[in-house]
Amino acid sequence: MSDTLPPMTPLTPLGSATPRSDTHGPVTLTEETGTALASYSARLGHEDAARAALAAFVGHALPGPGASAQGDTFGTLWMGPDQWMVSAPHDSHETLAAVLADTAGGVASVTEQNDAWCRFDLSGDDLPAVFELLCPFDLRSADAGAATRTSIDHLGCFVITRAPDHVTVLGPRSSAGSLHHALLTAMRAAL
Repeated sequence: MSDTLPPMTPLTPLGSATPRSDTHGPVTLTEETGTALASYSARLGHEDAARAALAAFVGHALPGPGASAQGDTFGTLWMGPDQWMVSAPHDSHETLAAVLADTAGGVASVTEQNDAWCRFDLSGDDLPAVFELLCPFDLRSADAGAATRTSIDHLGCFVITRAPDHVTVLGPRSSAGSLHHALLTAMRAAL
């Protein structure tokens, strides 16, 4: 019976075989599917060892509150006291969580997040005008690496400033369609 079933095809969070890209005015909204994610939380009493293990693994200083950091391969996003989201290219690090858990050696709890989040990147001019309609994160005064957890259209999201003209939004994958609609609507309203 299994010989008659069609092969499984992975779908993007928006339900397509290929990532979606929309441009309105000077801003492009892109569904980004090439990122592996893992959450990393220090275990009670092992905070210093957990921080040291993660910093050694990613190869850069760990960001503090309201910040993210990006190295050559790995990115880190501060999520709370002694908690970070770690990112890497999916093609080369699909098993990021398993490798990170082995590296942590029991001083941190690691959970795979690949299918829990969707990622949308916005690039172009006038991004602050778009985000003023979406959430209370002041992009006009944010430097590269600034990040926050906020609500966009009643969805808990992370907003990460990569550069003045490049912002990443991480949101719940189960609400990818609603988040995409909110981002695209704000682009059309602001520009």
